[in-house]
Parts: sequence; C-alpha cells; structure tokens
Amino acid sequence: MILYNVKKYGALADGVTDDGCAIQKAIDECAKNGGGRVVLESGNYYSHSIQLRENVELHLQKGATIKASSDINSYIRPCETINDPKTALVGNPVTGKPSFAFIYGYGANGATISGEGVIDANCYAFVERKDQYYVTGNFYPRPTTIYIENSNHITVKDVKIKDAPFWTLHPAGCDDVLISHIRILNPLDVANSDGIDPDHCSNVRIIGCHVTCADDCICLKASKGNSEYGPTENILISGCTLTSTSAAIKIGTEGVGNFRNVIVDSCVISKSNRGLSIQIRDGGNVENVSFSNIIIETRRFCPDWWGSAEPIAITAFRRDTNTKCGHIKNVRFFNVTCKGENGVLVHGTEDNMIENVTFERVSVELTKTSKWNCGIYDLRPGIDVGIMDSENSCFYIKNAENVTIEKSSAKFGTLCDSYAHGLYAENVKGLEIIRFESVSASEKYENNKII
Repeated sequence: MILYNVKKYGALADGVTDDGCAIQKAIDECAKNGGGRVVLESGNYYSHSIQLRENVELHLQKGATIKASSDINSYIRPCETINDPKTALVGNPVTGKPSFAFIYGYGANGATISGEGVIDANCYAFVERKDQYYVTGNFYPRPTTIYIENSNHITVKDVKIKDAPFWTLHPAGCDDVLISHIRILNPLDVANSDGIDPDHCSNVRIIGCHVTCADDCICLKASKGNSEYGPTENILISGCTLTSTSAAIKIGTEGVGNFRNVIVDSCVISKSNRGLSIQIRDGGNVENVSFSNIIIETRRFCPDWWGSAEPIAITAFRRDTNTKCGHIKNVRFFNVTCKGENGVLVHGTEDNMIENVTFERVSVELTKTSKWNCGIYDLRPGIDVGIMDSENSCFYIKNAENVTIEKSSAKFGTLCDSYAHGLYAENVKGLEIIRFESVSASEKYENNKII
C-alpha cells in the first residue's frame, strides 16, 4: 500500500495552524493515484472540513489528534439546495441532510477511517448551556462530525471520536458499511450528539464499539432528507457497550422509509434513559427485528431528554395530522435482563396495533434509583401524545396483537409509590403467557392486570 504522510504536504501538527489544506492535498493525490493510505503521524492537527475520496484510507496513528475548526464558515455544506444558506443557522430540521460536516464523503466507495488516534469534534465551540443538565447550540443543526453519503464498502474502525456538537457518525444511502471497535465519547449534556446513525443504509455491521453520548448511541434512521435512497435493512449490531441520556439503541424516530432484518446481540447498556427502542412516527414500517443476550440498566435523566427509564420501548403514533404512521411487526426479545426505574412499554393505537412481539427469557426488575419522579411513560413525539401519567408495571402493553411472554419474570426492588403490576395489558389480542413469574409491587395490586 502506498503511504501519503500529510506532513510532506505541509501539515505542521502544532495544534494551532490549520492543516486542512495539507490533509486534503494528500487525500486528493492519493485518490488520483488509485488509492492508498493517508497518514496522520502522532501530533495535534487543527483543521477545517476535509473530504474523503474513493479508495482512500484516512489513518490516524496512535497519539494523533485532529481537532475540528471552531469557524462554522470553514465547514463543508453537503447540500445547498435542501439547506438554504439564508436559513442555515436557524431552525433547520433534523430530518434534512446535514447543513455542515467536518469529515465528508460522497461517492467515496471503499473509503476508510482507521487508526487509534482521536477525532475531536470541538463541541463546545458550538453550544451554550441551557440549565445545569444540558447544553444545546445557538443554531440548529450544528456540524455533523462524519457524514458519508452514497458510498459503498466503507469502513470506520479503531478510532476514538469525542465531543461531537451534533450527530457523530452518519452514513446515508450506503451499502456494505463496517463500523468496528470505535469509541465515541461525547458529553452526556450536549443535546443531539447521537453516536452512530445509519440512514437508508443496507448491510451494516456495528461491532465491538463503546459509545457514551447525549441522545441515542446507535440509531437506525430512514430520514426524509435522504429519502431518495432505499430501506434501512440487513443490520447487525453486536458486542457493544452503551450509555445514553436517551435510547442506547433505537429504530426511528425519523422513519419515512422501511426498516427490516435487524439483529442486535450481546450488548451491555448501562445508566441510560432508555435501553432498546422502536419509535415509529412516520410512514416507514418495521419488521423482522431480533434482540438477544442483552443486559440493560436504566435510570431517569432530566425531563429534557426523551424517555422515562424504559428498558424496552416499542411505540407507534402519528407524528402529525398529515402523517400516516407505519406498522411494527415481528419483533423478538430473547435472554434480556432489565433493571431500572421503569418497565417494558409496548404501545400502539387501536387502528395500528403492534403485531407479533415475543418476550422469551426476559427478566424485568423495577427499582428506584434517581431523584426524578416515577409514575409516567414518555410517548413523545406525536399527535395527542406526550408524557402519560400512569402506574408503572414491569410490562405495560397496550393496543397490540399476538404478544407472547414466555419463561420471563417481573419483580420489584426499591419501591416507588407508582409501581404496580408485574404485567398490565390493555386491548391486547392474542396474548399468550407461558411460565411467567410475576409479582405485584404491593398487596393492593394484582400481579397481572389484563383488560
């Protein structure tokens, strides 16, 4: 493999000089010659946006840090037509293509980001504190750290990415994506700093990663902004450790396209506001999803974050009066251990029942650990839904069809006044319970309340 050392193209790695032009020159020459490895040796690089090219590996050696510029005007604008320059700094929806990207690739087939170095996305240049629990930006959306669009056979491996001001790693419209053994370390108070967001992507493997972030750690999307691409399908997530102020692993909320054939296995989720979530609000459908061999620990964060410590949450509601919500079916949970401040939530509507859900060897323990109130479920966003006041049960299932609970258990640890039933089921057609060990929170409640 031919190596292209960015210092030979003028990079100083002094942490002050903008080395972006030197890095880009090395990438462009590497691509022109058919591909190879662009190397950032140990040192501190400061850079404006850079663009990946086909068959180029951007390699950060151990001890190398590349820090994103604090000047928003130095960032690549992936889509001028969707994000009008006149409104680029205010009010752009999260559902569009990114307005700004630090590392950007388009048609960069075979591109790779590798090495044990650090990508520092410089979040505090773009955010301001709202209260003691979270910060957000004075414009929206803020820069995406890595946005790779319409690129196949791409790899991101081994690197550490930290301090993202917005989404961290966002592949869109890509096929054959390998994300392996990366670390994402974002502050837990920076809003919208999702970890990994495959969007209209297929054949994605996310393996052996550690992600700590505000908002979702791993979120499968099918956004309106990238709706020219196909479904999000054939996804494998395995061997990850995750902590989130929202959902550790989520399908949705942006879902105008379909999601199918998703396997999540052998992951550990800790200190998260939600564990596993399927959250459909748009026209996209979800089918054939399997979660297995997962340990989940939840706790409530402040109400600014979506979620109320549900270890598992499956919900389907209309986003607004102009939207028809998609359908969720064929979801399986096997060998999942849940402990936290709230229980499993499955909630559809009478005219859009969640269908064919199996819980096998799923244990749920409700125990109070934070200062925040219990007695709620978070159904946001959607029309006529919000924070629902309700007693908390280990399993709360409403408006669903063909639900099986087998060889599973429900119990209570440290009690909250609102803790109630092992199982609460309302308007559930075809509910099958096989060897379910269930207890109530106190003598005043039934173990299982089925309406």
